[in-house]
Amino acid sequence: MGTLEQQAKGKKDGEIRYLTPLQIDTNKAKKYCRFKKSGIKYIDYKDPDFLIKFVNEQGKLLPRRLTGTSLKFQRKVSVAVKRARHLAIMPYVADLMK
Repeated sequence: MGTLEQQAKGKKDGEIRYLTPLQIDTNKAKKYCRFKKSGIKYIDYKDPDFLIKFVNEQGKLLPRRLTGTSLKFQRKVSVAVKRARHLAIMPYVADLMK
């Protein structure tokens, strides 16, 4: 009768089973603003190879939480990308741009 009670509680042969936590890496590298780190003051809208790093394959701007740029430079990047699109240096919408 004791073994049935143990099995009903989730124990087998008197062994205590614990839930194992998921292996989540909480010590990720801190994000940094590449513009502050390298001392870039002006983001050139005429350089599409550089601006393409901040755009996904559909042509949408990547958010700050993915790129790690500060708010000040994210605004400058968005203005530069919009200017490049307006002057047809970069496409507005693209299928698999990268």
